[in-house]
Amino acid sequence: MDAFYASVEQHDRPELRGKPLAVGGGQYGVVAAASYEARKFGVRSAMPGRLALEKCPHLIVVKPRFARYKEISQQIREIFYQYTDLVEPLSLDEAYLDVTENKKGIESANDIAREIREKIFQETGLTASAGISVNKFLAKVASDYNKPNGQKTIHPTQILDFMEQLPIEKFYGIGKVTANKMHELHIYKGLDLKKKSLEELLQLFGKSGGYYYNVVRGIHQSEVKPHRIQKSVAVEETFWENLLDEAAVFDQLKTLSEELETRLQKKDIKGKSLTLKIKYKDFSVFTRSRTQETYYTGATEYLNIARQLWELRPFDKPIRLLGLSLSNLNTQEKKQVSVQLKIPFEEFL
Repeated sequence: MDAFYASVEQHDRPELRGKPLAVGGGQYGVVAAASYEARKFGVRSAMPGRLALEKCPHLIVVKPRFARYKEISQQIREIFYQYTDLVEPLSLDEAYLDVTENKKGIESANDIAREIREKIFQETGLTASAGISVNKFLAKVASDYNKPNGQKTIHPTQILDFMEQLPIEKFYGIGKVTANKMHELHIYKGLDLKKKSLEELLQLFGKSGGYYYNVVRGIHQSEVKPHRIQKSVAVEETFWENLLDEAAVFDQLKTLSEELETRLQKKDIKGKSLTLKIKYKDFSVFTRSRTQETYYTGATEYLNIARQLWELRPFDKPIRLLGLSLSNLNTQEKKQVSVQLKIPFEEFL
């Protein structure tokens, strides 16, 4: 999806359309999403709200409405399932689809992507972008190529040339730190990376070196996993004004405990490890966990343990974020069926 959270807000509130908008942020929060109008000023997701306002003083900041985003995400996912059951969600606004054998018998992968994007727009009023290729890595890279509201196909005959010309920071899985290290090694594009031997890359980047060696050659063997194992369930809240007193903290922990219970009940999930997360005004983070032999029972128990974990904090400072998560869950892994992708392509986009 294109600037998903921000686009939802602009769709639901027409007066925000065409204006620089950030979901989350403010003086003390972190930007969860930025509209394309805001991105022109350098505002990006995960940016401190204070910095976003410095870059764009007339930025409009709205509180996130995750229940609304989840509602629309579910609508979009139902559209995916009209074409294939092999859907692997990455987040509320992104997913991999294996359309090797699709329910509608459409021969062209490009046509499938185009039709899905049209349906999303018809049913939600939001735009989506798509990447089409022979594996997940290439499709992911392609999905960012013609944003917003576009699609890009990397045809099998184009893969090697495309990867050789791709800037190294555009490689999915290579962040700023790794990109900077590669630049120091005079690796700027895929072609430069391709000149390094497997042994060199393993020595320089450890196990990740093998990943870089393969993907620059268009090799990525991970299949679409429709039943990803959920390892934890988390809720957290970033506050518009920092919390300064314990009573306010306990009120928020009570709210988080109740929200965590609601999420777990919907999915019939239980867990044995509860974690409290505290992020302070200076962005330092403190976490502590409590694991027990039996499954936690609900909001009351979450709150009681959270308050005990709160007592273990090393110091008192203004708090910008609180979170609770439950792990060591009762979910079980399901075996996946791996298939060789043989997607027909009708045209180069």
